[in-house]
Amino acid sequence: MEKQMYRRVGYSLATFGATCSSLVALRKADVRAGDCVVVRTRNSLYMMNATGDGRFIVSGGWFDRRGKNGSRTGVTGCSLGGSVIKIDIIAACGLCIEFSNRLITSPVRSFVIFSRGSAN
Repeated sequence: MEKQMYRRVGYSLATFGATCSSLVALRKADVRAGDCVVVRTRNSLYMMNATGDGRFIVSGGWFDRRGKNGSRTGVTGCSLGGSVIKIDIIAACGLCIEFSNRLITSPVRSFVIFSRGSAN
């Protein structure tokens, strides 16, 4: 029987930390109730309205495809798609958003925040 060789894919904690420190990111502390965050990932577009209790009313992307637009959920943080997560950010270019409903998005390409009252 031939022994199979497995290639390990992943990042060390040091690599993850270095990657996160150089990314453009939106921190949870910078978002207030009524703010709207629009995020474009590699595969989808999400609109997230901050409720003020650490959660968002989310539409677009997976939520739209599953008929769950307007779902209220939290953002656990962002990751490289693995088991290490940066919990103090909502979105960062190059990282995947992890929602509290266990959804992990494709990598973020861009995001914009509209302060409460600035969007019509």
